[in-house]
Amino acid sequence: MNSIDTNKLRANIPFFKDIDQSLLEHLVPYMREESYKKGAIIFHEGDEGNQIFFIRSGMVSIYTSNKAKRITLAYLTKGEYFGEMALMQPGLARSATAETMTAVKVYSLHRSDFYKLVEKDRNVPFLLLNYTMERLRKANHQIYDLTFLNVQHRIIRRLLDLGKEVGKLREDGSCLIPVKITHQQLADTVGAARETVSKIIMELQDEALIDLSNKKLTLLNLEALRNKLNQH
Repeated sequence: MNSIDTNKLRANIPFFKDIDQSLLEHLVPYMREESYKKGAIIFHEGDEGNQIFFIRSGMVSIYTSNKAKRITLAYLTKGEYFGEMALMQPGLARSATAETMTAVKVYSLHRSDFYKLVEKDRNVPFLLLNYTMERLRKANHQIYDLTFLNVQHRIIRRLLDLGKEVGKLREDGSCLIPVKITHQQLADTVGAARETVSKIIMELQDEALIDLSNKKLTLLNLEALRNKLNQH
């Protein structure tokens, strides 16, 4: 028997807040709760897509790659969802790989069951569209950064984005990123060589703007980082 509580579902996943309670109660029996260890692949680029995933806890990296290079498209955290693009069109392959950066718990819903939700509430596709448009907006920003910003400014932008998305502000004004971030992961995000990223990270640490110890990142001076970004 499915033990997913609708109140917890609403609390954890903002998408479900706009769905009628009776409809949500009808949907919950079709949902599955799944757990993944850190470093697990939820799906590969090129796989057939037939499920959507809603993140209950943890962080997921969405990336595309070839034999030589990986580009991280997004880091997704609690409350966000992924896999919706392939879900909407049967037979469409996954456009990216989803890999866990931490231990992750998700709610999953199969396409056929999702369609039952759509049949009962025609507003659901518009809820998905709103989120997809926001993701497209972020992708456009990423394209802009890759085109017009140098590597240092791309790194600073990504660090500030991480601070906004998952960071924890401290009383001294610094911001802790509570997820281990490697130089290679940052390089994958900004489209640069790891050696270049390592050099810039050291420079930012020497300027007392950030601290990266034991792969835990702290933004020491948010205002100075923003000012440095605005100098481009």
